Formats: sequence, C-alpha cells, structure tokens
Amino acid sequence: MIIIKGLYKDEAILREHLDNWERTTLEKFEAKMTDKERPFPCIPATIGFSTNQLRYGFVDDPRELSSIYELGRLLEEFTNKSKDFGKYTSLIVFYKVLVEGEETYSVEQYEQLFWQQLGGLSAIDGMEWPEDIPTDPHDPVWEFCFHGEKYFMYCATPSHENRQSRHFDTMMLAITPRWVLQEFGKNESHAKNIKKQIRKRLAKYDSIDNHPDLNSYGSEDNFEWRQYFLRDDDTSLSKCPYHRFLKLFKLDK
Repeated sequence: MIIIKGLYKDEAILREHLDNWERTTLEKFEAKMTDKERPFPCIPATIGFSTNQLRYGFVDDPRELSSIYELGRLLEEFTNKSKDFGKYTSLIVFYKVLVEGEETYSVEQYEQLFWQQLGGLSAIDGMEWPEDIPTDPHDPVWEFCFHGEKYFMYCATPSHENRQSRHFDTMMLAITPRWVLQEFGKNESHAKNIKKQIRKRLAKYDSIDNHPDLNSYGSEDNFEWRQYFLRDDDTSLSKCPYHRFLKLFKLDK
C-alpha cells in the first residue's frame, strides 16, 4: 500500500509514519477489501487493492476547514501522478474519526459534510474548470472536476447501515479519475459482465435494493452528483447543494 502522505514506498517507513487511528483505519479497509466470505461489491476496487494501484490519504475531521485544504493537496498530487499508478487506481481518503457526535451523526448530516468538502475543493482549485464539462450539476454531462481532471466521487460513512456498500467506520472518499472508468469501459462485453456481477454482489451485500439513482454516465436521465452520496434509503436530495457550498467558501476566502 502507498499512502499519499509523502508517498512512502517502503512498508516499514510507511507504518512508522502513521498515527494509531490511521493504522487502525487502514487495517479495517484492508479487511473490507479482502473479505472472501462477503466480497465487496465493487470488483474494480478490489482489483485495484490487490494489485496495489490504490493510493491512500488521511485528512482532518471533516467539520474542520483544514480538512478541505489537506484534501486539496492530496488530490492535486494524485492528479499529477495517477497515470503512473495503473488503470485501476483511485485515491482513498479517510477522515479523522469524529471524537464528539460520531454516534449521533445522521446520514443526512454526513451528506452535508460531503458537499461542503466538494464546494470547498472547487473554491481552492487553482486551475480552470474543464471547458468540455458543464458547470451545472443538473446537466447529465456534469461531473466533479479538480486540478483539470474529471472525477467520480464515492462517499461512505459510519451511519450507513442498510447500504453496507456505503458503510465505513469513518467518513471515507473513493475518488476515481474519469479516464480509469473510460479505460474499464473500452471492452464493452467485459464491462457489461463485471457490472452484472457487481449488481449481484450488491444484492447480497446490502439489506436494501439498489438505489434508484444508480445510472450510467452520459445517459439523458442520469445525474452524476446523485450517485456520489447515496442515502441509506431510497430518498435523495431534490437539488444538488454543490453551488451553495462553493459560493459559501468563495465568500469566506
């Protein structure tokens, strides 16, 4: 495993530089990715893990402004180097465990923290938004972009119970470049078969049916932002809050 906290390559050095909560969190993630009796549904993610193509980072409590700047530095470094990591790479980001209120934080409250992070990221982004991507999240072609790269975002939280595929012991992001997803989709028959297997695994992994917002990028009835954070039931936000938080953080700068 390689942590983007200096990009340590030697396992002993890497472990030495991790705090206790970071080391414990990483071990829990490893257990989730390697569980043979209850395999994690996202097959590309398990491949990325087993082939050491994932990269990992740790940031502050998501309620702290510092977490946005830390996340921005991690994602900028990952963006610059990701094509050297392999075609199954993603950046896995673990937030510091909430010391106060973790047990009582609802899925919806984590949802607000997630969108605060994305709005804050865009506010500190030093590069222009890609010209070929609309800035309106309610456009089917919109997707989150940072440092000139297009990304699919995934968020897991401690409060998810029905959707164990979206559960982790602390708030976690899996950030996947669009080029990784495009590479995966080049072999259409293979990609279709993997997606079918993923849906079967999801049916066994979660105690609730697939969320109705799951869809395919580019489809006229698809909105990527709805898939970034899936609630623990079939409800979803009626309007994307991304621009609201983007304006908030730009005003605070």
